[in-house]
Amino acid sequence: MKIAIVRERVEGENRVAATPETVGKLIALGASVSIEAGAGLGARIPDADYAAAGASVATTAAAALKDAEIVLTVRRPTAASLNGVAKGALLIGALDPYGNNVELAALAKAGVTAVSMEFMPRITRAQVMDILSSQANLAGYQGVIDAAAEFDRAFPMMMTAAGTVRPAKVFVMGAGVAGLQAIATAKRLGAVVSATDVRPAAKEQVESLGGKFVAVEDEEFKQAETAGGYAKQMSAEYQAKQAELTASHIAKQDIVITTALIPGRPAPRLITKAMVESMAPGSIIVDLAAERGGNVELTVPGKIIEHNSVKIIGYTNVQGRIPTTASQLYARNLLAFVTTLIDAKTKVLAINWDDELVKATVLTRDGAVVHPQFVAAAAAPVAEAKPAAVAKAAPKKPVAATKAEPQAAPVKTGAVSAVPAKKAPAKKAVAKPVVVPAMADAPKKAAPGVEQSVPAAAVAVALVAPKAKPAAKKVAAVTEAATAAPVAKKPAAKKPAAPKKPATTAKDAK
Repeated sequence: MKIAIVRERVEGENRVAATPETVGKLIALGASVSIEAGAGLGARIPDADYAAAGASVATTAAAALKDAEIVLTVRRPTAASLNGVAKGALLIGALDPYGNNVELAALAKAGVTAVSMEFMPRITRAQVMDILSSQANLAGYQGVIDAAAEFDRAFPMMMTAAGTVRPAKVFVMGAGVAGLQAIATAKRLGAVVSATDVRPAAKEQVESLGGKFVAVEDEEFKQAETAGGYAKQMSAEYQAKQAELTASHIAKQDIVITTALIPGRPAPRLITKAMVESMAPGSIIVDLAAERGGNVELTVPGKIIEHNSVKIIGYTNVQGRIPTTASQLYARNLLAFVTTLIDAKTKVLAINWDDELVKATVLTRDGAVVHPQFVAAAAAPVAEAKPAAVAKAAPKKPVAATKAEPQAAPVKTGAVSAVPAKKAPAKKAVAKPVVVPAMADAPKKAAPGVEQSVPAAAVAVALVAPKAKPAAKKVAAVTEAATAAPVAKKPAAKKPAAPKKPATTAKDAK
């Protein structure tokens, strides 16, 4: 059984999927480990350390991957780069399948069994395999460090002979894994810390770390959590009250750290341009959701910008900014999962396809996409395409059947019978986002920092929905007007007189 690790090709990715520590343990499980030369250099791990742990160092990625039964990775590789692996080889890593259906299909076609670690279920035995938690924890820490590096003042209160220096005020939006670590780190540095979240349980967590909890604590707030500990969708009224409280609080802060992120969706907007402009010159905002567009209206992913003398840090792959530590934790997550796939006695792959861990994480198998979420997504466009094709074909038939039917032209632009068909999809299009699969998916693949952002996203969609309805009515009115015109022209259908004229001319010609 061969396990391969190659150097990450994504720009700016310095993490590696295995460390000398985990390589030694993989070999103890009965595997041979081949690693591409230079794979660990970004995480400050030289090839010699891997060789000392028992791994063979291959000069090229192709050599490392040849006949590999398991490939460990940080980011999703291209299907073409996996040429040479064993048939049905396991590809295990953070594969980010959302919005990448083409790449996912390519992996399936390549015969690879792709396993996405982001989908690891949130159960007790899988905690040690949870890459979202391990990496979000580091992101929360690094976010505060980045803020401190850009902040041109001290964090703690200092009492000196020259006077007292007031402590920095830090506000953390979202008390999930990343948020709680940010609170703890800022507190260690001596800042006065406050935080917000829509889950009532978060209040106790924030306060246990020495932070002040900021939220509109009304009756709705007390019931804003599901039995599983995840956030419920909040009403528009509550969102408005919370936004007002948050805006007034942000204006008094030196540093704001946002952590709201929904897997596979644009990050919800929490801070507007007006809120940024309300902050004092020299203030800092760290947007940990920059990779998905950002929680801040002005965020530029991958850059630090300055607006109205306020710096907005939009680094992507924040955990990758401390690659050595991030690689250590990530590699242990993968090791824990791989251990469940290998028989301890025979030391060969013995995958239990009915195991809940496997079922939840396998995306492709035997040449097909098998994860329910992505199978349904792939089928949806096909179902929508069929009615469109029928609608276009329908007008052609009446034209061939009767030469003079002016109603055929209106059908192309939208006949009366087509109006209800248009209304139905319009309602579905609005309903799909409101359902927000993130609410259901969160327990399986979202970091705890995600749940507080769900209501904001749901409300944002809800605010768009009412606007879509009048638009649909306008479309219906236009189509009705279009179909009304042909009805008036029906008398014109008597112009079979036109065909009679050519008949008389034909006789004259004879």
